[in-house]
Order: sequence, then C-alpha cells, then structure tokens
Amino acid sequence: MSPPQFRPDEAYAAELDAADPLASCRDRFHLPTRADGTPVTYLCGHSLGLQPKSVRAMLEQELDDWARLGVDAHFEGTRPWYSYHEMFREIGARLVGAKPGEVVMMNSLTVNLHLMMVSFYRPEGSRRRILMESTAFPSDTYAIKTQITFHGGDANADLLITRPREGEHLIRTEDTLDLIDRHRDEIALVLLSGVHYFTGQLFDIERITAHARSAGCRVGWDLAHAAGNVPLRLHDWGPDFACWCSYKYLNAGPGAVAGCFVHERHAKDATLPRFGGWWGNDPDTRFRMHLEPDFIPRPGADGWQISNPPILAMAPVKASLDIFDEVGMEALRAKSLKLTGYLEYLIEQSGRGVFELISPRDVSARGCQLSVRMVDRPQDPWAALSGAGIVCDFRPPDVVRVAPVPLYNTFQDVWRFAAVLRELKP
Repeated sequence: MSPPQFRPDEAYAAELDAADPLASCRDRFHLPTRADGTPVTYLCGHSLGLQPKSVRAMLEQELDDWARLGVDAHFEGTRPWYSYHEMFREIGARLVGAKPGEVVMMNSLTVNLHLMMVSFYRPEGSRRRILMESTAFPSDTYAIKTQITFHGGDANADLLITRPREGEHLIRTEDTLDLIDRHRDEIALVLLSGVHYFTGQLFDIERITAHARSAGCRVGWDLAHAAGNVPLRLHDWGPDFACWCSYKYLNAGPGAVAGCFVHERHAKDATLPRFGGWWGNDPDTRFRMHLEPDFIPRPGADGWQISNPPILAMAPVKASLDIFDEVGMEALRAKSLKLTGYLEYLIEQSGRGVFELISPRDVSARGCQLSVRMVDRPQDPWAALSGAGIVCDFRPPDVVRVAPVPLYNTFQDVWRFAAVLRELKP
C-alpha cells in the first residue's frame, strides 16, 4: 500500500514538486501543447518519450559536418562517424549495469531479438522450447514463434507460457521457477520481459536468470519497458543477452536505434552462430574488403553488428543517454517510487470498486507505470482524460496505462490525472 503520509490536496502536490531534487530536469524536454498553447499533462512515456531539447543541436552538428566534410566526416567530424557507436560503450553499459564492451546500440528491438536468437536459440534433441510470459508485447510473440518455425519446430507446441493464476493479473515468480523445473529438459531459451508492458510488473530478473541457467537454459530479456525505467545489473545477473528499444523511457525518438547486451562470457566465442556484417567485423581488417573475405567477429557485443550505424538516428540516442548518465538511475528510481506511490494513493482516494489497480501494489515490484482497470463505462474515462489534456494510453476493453516518468513528470501531473478520475466516480 502507499505510504500514509500522502495528502490528497493539490497544494500538497505542489509541495512535493518544490522539494523535488530532479525538478529542473523537466526543463530539458519539449512538452507537447494543446490547441490553446498550454502544455498537456503527458503521462505516456511508456509509449514514446519526450524530445530532449539538446537533440536539435546534435542533429545539426552532424548535418553541418556532412555538408562541410562529406566522406571525411567519418574520421574528421566533430564526433567521427567511423567510431560513433563506440561513444555508447561506457554510457550504454552504465545505463543497464554492464561492463564496457557488453553493450552496443544498433538496429531496432525486434531485429536485435532475432539476431540474438540466431546465436542463443539452438534447439537440439528434446530441448527445443522457448519460455515466455502470457500477454507479452505482440512483436515478441511474432519473433519467437517465427524463430521456432524457422528452426523446423511447432510454434504452438514449442512455446511454453508462464501465466498469472486464475483470477490474478500478475505472474508469480515462484510459478515461473516451477515451470522451469517441470520442463527443465525441454527449454532451450527463456525469453521474458523485464517489465511487463501491460501491467507494469517488474520481473525478478536476477532470480529467474539464475534459476534458468542452473537448469541449463539460455536466458534473454526484452527490456523495452525496463531500460531507463528501473536500475539494472545485467553483468552481475548474468543473462546471455538482453535487448531494449530507446524510444520509450529513453526518449530517443520514434523508431530510435535500439540497444543490445551480450554477456562478456560470450565476448570471444567466434564459434557462436551469428549473421555477419562488415561493422561486426574486426576493425583492423574491416576496410581490406576483398583482401579479407572471411568474417572475423570483433570481440564483445560489437561483434553482432551488421551494418554501419545510422548517424542521424544515433545522435538523439546520444543526447538522451547523456542526460541519464548525468542524473543516474538510482536518483530516477527514487523519484519514480514516490511518484507511483502518490498516484496509487490518489487512485485509492478516488474510490474502490470503480478503479482497479492491476499493477503490483509493492512499489519495488513495478516500474513507473500503473495500469488502472475501469470497472464501469470504460470508454468514458478515456474521453474525459483526453478532454482534460491528459495524454496516456487506453488498452481495450477497459485499462488505462499511465506512466509518470521521473525525468519530466511532476507530482502535479499525477494529481491532475487523479482529479479527472475523481470526477468520474458514480
């Protein structure tokens, strides 16, 4: 339950904002506006993060270098394009609790999931199944099922699902561990979401990873709703791989270049199957072209790259990750816990039986998203929220997903959302 010290009045929300050590971060983002020019209450960072104000200058610098230098900008630009991806080696690693060399920014999320499954989904004998969670984001389901089919398997029989118990919304960790135990000789890969996109549930990544690896399974995580949302320690937790997008909580723009983690124990294993491409090749021979026809993967996550990085798409990622690196995930998490705790408190004040929280009640077991089921007249709340200038997300038939993002949302944003709910109480 939420801490008892909260109060429901708007003046209290203003007091929380005045005491917020991260309040100035909001000024680093562009806030969408209504027709009259006033800012909307933007609570949709789980779908698309806001634009950092620093993005424009970064993009203009790359355009200027292109115009001024042409091809020579690969080596003589302000941020040389040839080594551009290397700028993310350390800041990307710090973001997800990895070591430099374990993280690379490339492609998009689902492309990276496919590339990782090329290497880490190797069905053999009875061990052919992939374990995933129920109601996962559809793209994950499509990727997993098509990988199973590509390997000659049965997309239904070889897919193992961990589910909530009857009448519950959340997946219990012990049920997932039990499922792994019962099918330990059948599972080739465990591939789950770090934070569930629909309920906002934060899975116990460390515990599930350790348990699956002890059962002989490969382990991967889709961190689309976890990266930039919750602190991660991927190196210490030890999954084989993880992938994430950067357009949600990481605020790098629509369709932004995604991230990929490969644990260092695989760094120099050139025998792992993978799809080769020239940017994953050893840079010492990358430009010898026809003189070196064989693919020699660069050690580390860089060795899974295929194409050279799209510079104009990478610049917004750099602008965003610079902010995360400066502020730090621990500070963001501290504010996030308080924001969602306050939101939960206000929802409870709005009326039991009218709004059902389907996200975890334990603040440590969720990210910054709360999913609220509208028990009666599900369409009316959506219309009311939109009419009040509140941007969130409606999932049919009756769930509103709301994400107070600590980088740019305020306690008054949360209060305004709850105020609309209060007006809807029968």
